[in-house]
Amino acid sequence: MKDTLPTDLRNGRTETQRSDIMVSINKVRAVLTGLKFGSITLTVHDARVVQIDVTEKTRLTN
Repeated sequence: MKDTLPTDLRNGRTETQRSDIMVSINKVRAVLTGLKFGSITLTVHDARVVQIDVTEKTRLTN
């Protein structure tokens, strides 16, 4: 008999995959908290965030 994980019927994700999504969201939230100006780029492979690139801009006034 095959072991199966519970599946979210709305999108077909297993509980482990949903956990991965929550970890990614929490990491992005943490970066956003400290970022005033800049950009965030997410790299996704096989429906998983595998890399978060942050570019921070510093605004200089005259």
